[in-house]
Amino acid sequence: MIALLPHCGFLSETTRMLHIAQALRAQGEAVCLATHGGPYADVLSRAGEQATPLAPHFDRARCEVFLRNLIQIGRPGVRMQPPDEVRESVQAEAAFLRGVGARAVVTGFTLTTYLSSRLAGIPLITSHGGSYVPPVFERGLAPVPTTMPIPGTEWLPRAVKRFLANQGATRMRDPTRFLNVVAAELGVEPVPTLAALMLGDLTLVTDVAEVLGVSDDDMARWQPRRPAAFRPGTQLANTGPLFARLDVPVPPVVTPFLDGSRPTVLVVLSSATPELLCNAVKRVRATGARVIVGATIHDYGPSDDADVVVAGLLPNHLVMPHVDLAVCMGGQGTVQTAMTCGTPLLGIPLHPEQELNVDLAARHGAGLAIAPRHVDTPKMTAMVHRLLEEPGFAEGAARVQRWYAGVNGAERAATAIRRWLGARQTAQQPATERLALAG
Repeated sequence: MIALLPHCGFLSETTRMLHIAQALRAQGEAVCLATHGGPYADVLSRAGEQATPLAPHFDRARCEVFLRNLIQIGRPGVRMQPPDEVRESVQAEAAFLRGVGARAVVTGFTLTTYLSSRLAGIPLITSHGGSYVPPVFERGLAPVPTTMPIPGTEWLPRAVKRFLANQGATRMRDPTRFLNVVAAELGVEPVPTLAALMLGDLTLVTDVAEVLGVSDDDMARWQPRRPAAFRPGTQLANTGPLFARLDVPVPPVVTPFLDGSRPTVLVVLSSATPELLCNAVKRVRATGARVIVGATIHDYGPSDDADVVVAGLLPNHLVMPHVDLAVCMGGQGTVQTAMTCGTPLLGIPLHPEQELNVDLAARHGAGLAIAPRHVDTPKMTAMVHRLLEEPGFAEGAARVQRWYAGVNGAERAATAIRRWLGARQTAQQPATERLALAG
């Protein structure tokens, strides 16, 4: 049994775990899911998956606090979760994993699995880091952030900011303290740094070498330059793009906006505040483009603008091929949906992983990045104009689309998991047993 624990406060992590579970099952593996809850838990049930509820329960309000803490991660004193919540989560997860006889757990940003997997004595597999992994830092590929994560550092020279973007995660120990206090109590392995919080025993790097700039071989052979910054023995594998392909229809109110008759922009900001979402729509409309608003969990309110349609959770992989631009936060799922569809994007990143995702699109000429503080300014409108009018962005998006064509990230992730678990099992067999099998 392979267990998957999505954090259903994030659409991306929920759909990643859903698609990996489906791919593992298609390859003959027994799988189960469990979650502490969140506003996207119904995505699993709508797909026919039964996820075991775990204590403590995360309602929408709790998930919003978790997101705010994530955005501020790295700032002194910020804790992703309080100790009592960590203790309860770890014990509930470990009991679940033992109860189902899990031989591995795959996490979708349920961070307490770093401890519960050790308590249950099984390996941890991660995908939530996306492309934000050490081989990228070590090559200096993390961009200068649009928003510095530490207040008061915006004035630093660009070269210093780039150094911090690429070296900071392997040196920051405070962000994992919320786990390590409980790890010490339980006598299990701690998580040394923020960079280690992106890695499991097996880390699925959900991109392709052409986009990321790190070959499959280099990723698989990676060894840490600073071993003390990581848990020992972690392995990495490029597995390809992994984004939501939700089996939901395009709403009838959206269909007329997909006819190609006028420039149309999809604005989908799952992690944003309602205020940021409204300001983004206003600034996009200032270009004269039509707007489709993917108000996933936001109470956007009614719109009396005939050129704005407000929808809920959309099948973005069906909508994006028919729009001219996607405006998103920068989560890897939405960025990769746009690039797979050949659609330019404007990203509004909130934290370093999103900064990298948007920069990868921009690096290949497929998009631009704007800081959240500039969304409600003429700069936002000017950038939308550029993306709609300059043909180079559509050409860049088409180039990335060709790299992604035919790559089934969920299938490749499932294959990597099964292959790694098989090799691990073989390595743990006694030498006499391995010889007998070979004979």
